[in-house]
Amino acid sequence: MMKFRFRRQGNDPQREKIKQELFAFNKTVEHGFPHQPCALAFDPQLQLMAIGTKSGAIKIYGSPGVEFTGLHRDAAAVAQIHFLQGQVSLLGHFLDIHVCVCYNVCDVVSSASRVTVLLLLSSCDLLCVGTEGGGIHFLDLPRLSLRDNQSLLLDQVMQSIPEDYRCGKSLGPVESLQEHPKQPGKILIGYSRGLVVLWDLSTRNAEHMFLGKQQLESLVWERSGSSFVSSHSDGGYSVWAVASGNTYTHQPVSSSIPYGPFPCKAINKILWRTIQSGCPVVLYSGGMPRASYGDRHCVTIQQDKQHVTLDFTSRVIDFFTVHTTDPEHDYDDPKALVVLLEEELVVIDLLTTGWPSVPPPYLAPLHSSAITTSCHLDNVPAKLWDRLAAAGNNQGAQPGVRHAHGSWPICGGKNLAPPPRQQELLLTGHEDGTVRFWNVSAVAMTPLYKLSTANVFHTDCDPNDDPLDPTNDPEALQEEEWPPFRKVGCFDPYSDDPRLGIQKISLCKYSCRLVVAGTAGQVIVLGLSDEWSDHTVDVSTVDLLQDREGFTWKGHDRLEPRASPAPFPPGFQPLVLVQALPPASVTSVMLHAEWNLVAFGTSHGFGLFDYHRRTAVLARCTLHPNDSLAMEGPLSRVKSLKKSLRQSFRRIRKSRVSGKKRPIPTPTSKIQEANAALADQEEVAPVQRRIEPRSADDSLSGVVRCLCFADTYLRDGTHHGPTLWAGTNSGSVYAYALEVPGVGTGRGRPGGEGSGCVEAVLGKEIQLMHRAPVVSVCVLDGRGKPLPEPYQASLDLATAPDMTNPHSVLIASEEQLKVFSLPKVGAKTKFKLTAHEGCRVRRVAMVTVCSTAQEDYSETSLVCLTNLGDLHLFNVPALRPQVRYDCIRKEDISGIASCVFTRNGQGFYLISPSEYQRFSLSAKVITEPLCTVELERPLETHIRSLLHTNTSGNTHSSLLETHTLLAVPGGDYNRTWPRCSNHWCNMITFFGSSQDSSSRI
Repeated sequence: MMKFRFRRQGNDPQREKIKQELFAFNKTVEHGFPHQPCALAFDPQLQLMAIGTKSGAIKIYGSPGVEFTGLHRDAAAVAQIHFLQGQVSLLGHFLDIHVCVCYNVCDVVSSASRVTVLLLLSSCDLLCVGTEGGGIHFLDLPRLSLRDNQSLLLDQVMQSIPEDYRCGKSLGPVESLQEHPKQPGKILIGYSRGLVVLWDLSTRNAEHMFLGKQQLESLVWERSGSSFVSSHSDGGYSVWAVASGNTYTHQPVSSSIPYGPFPCKAINKILWRTIQSGCPVVLYSGGMPRASYGDRHCVTIQQDKQHVTLDFTSRVIDFFTVHTTDPEHDYDDPKALVVLLEEELVVIDLLTTGWPSVPPPYLAPLHSSAITTSCHLDNVPAKLWDRLAAAGNNQGAQPGVRHAHGSWPICGGKNLAPPPRQQELLLTGHEDGTVRFWNVSAVAMTPLYKLSTANVFHTDCDPNDDPLDPTNDPEALQEEEWPPFRKVGCFDPYSDDPRLGIQKISLCKYSCRLVVAGTAGQVIVLGLSDEWSDHTVDVSTVDLLQDREGFTWKGHDRLEPRASPAPFPPGFQPLVLVQALPPASVTSVMLHAEWNLVAFGTSHGFGLFDYHRRTAVLARCTLHPNDSLAMEGPLSRVKSLKKSLRQSFRRIRKSRVSGKKRPIPTPTSKIQEANAALADQEEVAPVQRRIEPRSADDSLSGVVRCLCFADTYLRDGTHHGPTLWAGTNSGSVYAYALEVPGVGTGRGRPGGEGSGCVEAVLGKEIQLMHRAPVVSVCVLDGRGKPLPEPYQASLDLATAPDMTNPHSVLIASEEQLKVFSLPKVGAKTKFKLTAHEGCRVRRVAMVTVCSTAQEDYSETSLVCLTNLGDLHLFNVPALRPQVRYDCIRKEDISGIASCVFTRNGQGFYLISPSEYQRFSLSAKVITEPLCTVELERPLETHIRSLLHTNTSGNTHSSLLETHTLLAVPGGDYNRTWPRCSNHWCNMITFFGSSQDSSSRI
């Protein structure tokens, strides 16, 4: 029989067709906040916002669900973005032509200096380019051809200014270009030295000159065009009147240094908006006193006596207001202020008293504190969803949190995606001890609820015990009155205590029980409550070392739990705290709410806790006698450095030897001959590789990698019952038979009472031959299907498992997949995934994929993510390979480590600290953007002619007809411009080099 075991299977056309109906790999949408943003633009007509990044990506957002993403072929930072209002274009043609010609313009017309500012005229037919050398060049659109002999050079301007103003100094770079709001064709030109010129493009003459003396930072017109405002490097701004008949203006109408007379930072950008009450709204960034607040990132809003300084935790990139642009209106009437920061997007409601912030429906900063773990739940019950949403809404109503309840101001486009089939949650654990719940049912990733575990403990920076808290100090409050700071945003990269970091999460969506485990060995069991509660959390300790002699913990101390009652808001509230000893980081956790049990593992062993009776059931040490590194902890590794280096070189040496072809045996070593002969005897399938044995005394061999609860056959083949399985880093699997009194008679139900205590007895102990770390353990029923989740079978939410036929257990290690029969634990089948190039399994999950052709047909598959970033799917329990996809770059270690799979064949992984890439392995279940943007006018004739004369020589006649909407079908973006086939809003994008693209704000 052995010779048929690995027989190569021929291609079955029928099976290949089924595979195509089941499996398809697509990278669908990117959730989160763009990494390293550096440019911002807004189209007031289409109500769309564009964000450019330092990696060359451009992302466009409108209403929730209206999203567009692309990446330029060159990794050049986006310096500026300008919409061509009311027009559309082909992404792979028109936009790319603009980018290429912009590069040519930089090389030809401004070879001696870089481009500093761009101005797109309202007619969308002329682009003004200001340079560092003080020159201005004019380009016809859409061809971006340079207007011959019409460039405005610095010498021409110098000849027009008074002699006493020249003083032999250069005017400096062009800092700002602004078009007159009422007289198209006239532009304000602001030079760094302070000179402002009103230039008439039709007559090519300087109509008016404003002889400023302070270094200029920015300009903005007042809506009527009778005045403009300039901001300066001394932290002040000036209002200038534009009077007809005067050639020179020496002094402004008014000047102000809001935070003077102390030396202040420059006001980088200023906006002047008119309202019906007559008092303008002034918004500007910077201007803070250098000595006291020079390191603050601020945007100030002033309206008459109202004055607020928005204090952010990251650098301000740019900002704009959403206001009326209709020329028939006499006032701007700003509705909202949108501020793009380096780490988040903040929107302020300007119509509501107090100017509160608007919670974002997307673009929320996932990394408000660094993400440490994640967990996905599909098909969330409506009752749990509503209670979480209510708890999240209550958080916005807490004192000190200013949230507006108005609609999202960026509302362009229409989301055409159908309502989600089910509600999905993504839980992220963070370094500061918080767990955040995200709605990932659709394209927009929306924050739902935030849980904090810090109030369970006394931390090093406890706000309740801080005597320097300014809220309790009237003198401190009086000192902080000016400037009137207000903390805005949720990005907070600092953690009060690194021990609070969340490492593992497990949630039962039917019983509303949640378990979070942290860096200092804390395991917290929480229940969902709709009311405020003040109570003391029960504390239990589980000693995993069991007083073993010769071991001393040298790592961090455990967190000190609060001895007095603490207030807990509506939402998840702690029921019991289980403290593992030593307080090492928790490496795995598993909750079985139906049995009221929680299992947890660390680098020292694993424990089992009955949170119903608050008693420890089991504590098992998994340490090897030589495993001293696990005792020291992450903060004390000096003594083991020499050993770790030696072991690392040993692994490298082994991998190099295994990667080479076996040489011809020579009589130099009889031991080598014997080893080669033994290796040749092992039969290996053509698509598999030999496994490399590992040393038994490898460091951290006792780390518990996975835990599993299952109702299966362990003692014999006739009696099934609760079991606990634990897999370690040394290839060991421990299986315990559990005696759970009252299972099925009320103990497992929420609030049910039972009698007796849970008992655990070691039933099996499996040692994998090559000692590869165990990544996953999954028990299969008599049909070869994974067992249902707790409560699914008892609540008739899933098909009951087959308990009549023999069960089996699937053990996935880093090097192979293997199925054992139960209860005898005999090997049934296996697949060796290890390759000579170092392939290792990193993530394993069971997924159910549905057919696109047959509504009632689906298959359960095992998906594996390797350290090379590729995905392998196998059927179970036969472990036959189905498909393979390249998903993540093998160099992206963070992305591979952060990957999480969903049960319906989708997945998430981090492509940056603030962004998740969503992908799908199912041909049927795909979450992708599908949206339209209606335009007020058809595609312009000159744009169509441009496409006919495309420099690449490609035209698409079917797309040259009149367009009235913008559609995105979704699919794999491939993160490159030319390969995208989506229609985009027409825009000019300037890509600068990395050193030239830093924002000036």
